[in-house]
Amino acid sequence: MLNRMIALGIDVGGTSVKLACVQDDRTLWQAQSPFFSRPDTAQLVSAIQTAAAGRVGVVDVAGLCVPGLMDREKRMITLSVNVPGLMGLTLDEIIARALGKGIRRLELVNDAVATATDVMLAKNLQGRICSIAIGTGVGMGVLDEGKPLFVEGASPGHIGQIDCSIDDHPPLGPDGGAGSLEGYIGVPALNQAYGSTENFLKTATVNDPPIRALVRAIRICHAIYRPNHIVMVGGIGIRMTRLLPEMRDAIALNLTSVAQKGWSLLTGDHDFHAAQGAATVAARAIG
Repeated sequence: MLNRMIALGIDVGGTSVKLACVQDDRTLWQAQSPFFSRPDTAQLVSAIQTAAAGRVGVVDVAGLCVPGLMDREKRMITLSVNVPGLMGLTLDEIIARALGKGIRRLELVNDAVATATDVMLAKNLQGRICSIAIGTGVGMGVLDEGKPLFVEGASPGHIGQIDCSIDDHPPLGPDGGAGSLEGYIGVPALNQAYGSTENFLKTATVNDPPIRALVRAIRICHAIYRPNHIVMVGGIGIRMTRLLPEMRDAIALNLTSVAQKGWSLLTGDHDFHAAQGAATVAARAIG
């Protein structure tokens, strides 16, 4: 119970900003900015303001999730390839520029944890959940009955950089790693291979390289994390529902015996899981 607390979730992604305002586990409104590409700070501030559209007054707490490497002590992003405007200023300064002084408290929330939290609540999932976010990049959150599992920093590991090579000439991912999952199924890779993400979502089969690489990555996750549920989220992940039956069959074929019995493969329901989850996690952090 959030005690009538008003919480704002701010999800800065690689192509847009999404907002969700939550009170008592109920979503009051959602909004999204126009799409952008590698925005500078001024463009990013403008995107947040456009999404807010004057609806953000006084907010008890805001949860902010952003892409990139974070220095939590300094509350700064030290590297963000897709959103360079996040670098150079504290995150508090960026949000203050965009939304003024109405945010009473700003919590920095891991985007993968935020997304996994909202998916868990929305679908009433129990046990261990691997939430794989497929969008501009590929990330993952792992929850054990709602509690995040961290292996390195605030991450369960870097699934987007797992080597999923499926042929003799693996693509290079954005970080330079050969055969990385992002090199196969991140938005830039899909645009290059299919002309657009829409074409990929419309035409891809389980035999296409991006899906084969994703299947391999999920099989790896079964061996390392032993999840009860795997949920694909993010702008690409939630739109892959038609591929689920064939993907599950491919994942299950001679799958390691350490995998949990009765595991499920699901997709998220909408584009605002991270924003809603950020609001919920932030409210619970101070509630």
